[in-house]
Amino acid sequence: MKTRAIAIEKYGHGDQLVERVIDLPSLGDKQVLIKEKAASVNPIDWKLREGYLAEMMPWDFPIVLGWDVAGVIEEVGKDVTDWQVGDEVFARPKTTRFGTYAEYTMVDEDLLAKKPQNISFQEAAAVPLAGLTAYQALVTYGGLQSGESVLIHAGAGGVGLYAIQLAKMLGAKVYTTASESNHSLLKKLGADVVIDYHATDFRDVVKEVDLVFDTLGGDAQRNSFQVLKANTGRLISIVSEPDQTLAKEKHVLAKSIWLEPNGQQLSLLANYLEEGKLTVQIAAEFPLTVTGVTQAHQLSETNHAVGKIIIKTEN
Repeated sequence: MKTRAIAIEKYGHGDQLVERVIDLPSLGDKQVLIKEKAASVNPIDWKLREGYLAEMMPWDFPIVLGWDVAGVIEEVGKDVTDWQVGDEVFARPKTTRFGTYAEYTMVDEDLLAKKPQNISFQEAAAVPLAGLTAYQALVTYGGLQSGESVLIHAGAGGVGLYAIQLAKMLGAKVYTTASESNHSLLKKLGADVVIDYHATDFRDVVKEVDLVFDTLGGDAQRNSFQVLKANTGRLISIVSEPDQTLAKEKHVLAKSIWLEPNGQQLSLLANYLEEGKLTVQIAAEFPLTVTGVTQAHQLSETNHAVGKIIIKTEN
């Protein structure tokens, strides 16, 4: 099976993105072939493109980036029982060198979820990686409970927007940091207290929270220990390993996590989307071309996109 894709043949800046016809591997017995409608951009995409993850993912070139997809099933493996040709689905596929900046991609059947009928393919593609990251950080690892409080750093980012909504659904008090221009949006999504990080040190506002969701690392991560409840507090980072000395001093849990694709959890998010409890914010859309993907990466690298950046894989 061949597919048109945007790929890299060596690590580097955006000028390494090229259009290629890629030979996909044979369809697995428990896989489906998806005719893509949309993909999305995440920081892992350009970090891998730059070579920052080369040791973690020592893949052969060419590498097709992208790990979000929404589309229609075009073929099913011989042992697939729950899905059929024509189903509209979305997924965060396994992390392989055959990503989703392509017209076709293959996904394991257990990682699929049914696309909600009330959202577009572009909106669906904006959910899997970021939505699952937020869910796993807050629920799977963070253990956030009703009545607790959480500080979500960078609430206007692709992950932060889902985290705010999910935390509110769980019954938590939500603190978040963001530029002033995004405050009204974040309050609309459920944030109780929004802190302008340009003007205010979050440590002056946030006291004794149960959970910190760190999406920034660096000073923000280190300073977050000061606002955690001693003994019972948790700090979950998706950026870097927290300082365990600081964690031991305060007797708190602090860990870095890596997203695990999960079709059941994605189906739960799909239910929230269908019920209108979870909404999608799209920052921009770009075509599946070298120019389009380059521009999408440039926007993502600014760290100032409000919402998700979409790649339209079908015109």
